[in-house]
Amino acid sequence: MHVVGIILLFLGAILPPSLLHISAFGVETRLAVILALPVLIYWLLLDTALGAAILGAAVGLLWAGAAIVDSVSPIIMWSIFATLIVLGVTAQIVGHQIFERRQPALMDNPSHLLLGPMFVMAKLFITLGFRDDLAAVIGPAPSAVSPR
Repeated sequence: MHVVGIILLFLGAILPPSLLHISAFGVETRLAVILALPVLIYWLLLDTALGAAILGAAVGLLWAGAAIVDSVSPIIMWSIFATLIVLGVTAQIVGHQIFERRQPALMDNPSHLLLGPMFVMAKLFITLGFRDDLAAVIGPAPSAVSPR
């Protein structure tokens, strides 16, 4: 649920700023890219491998956001925005209330909102066997098949 929720929330959040084109240093880009850069740099500084994986995912999502706003009317874009935000928040609530049975960490510390994608990517890396060192810090990823 974290993965689904975070992806939907990120994509929803970048739609409105993807409408605005900005020229910076002779390069045409979108406001969404400019706004995403500080947090992407932050994630790269926290952990280069995880940050690079998040950067790759963000590039794909930023491209998807740009494609959406370029191909639909503003009314439809705002409808997609609202739907993605509602579905993303719902996925987070369902994941925390039903599966984890605890409140999100960001309720105690809002800065954890910036760590959600890093946490999800770390869990993915652990599951794929790339970063066993992280399993000791954040715990092992849940296995798909329970041992007998």
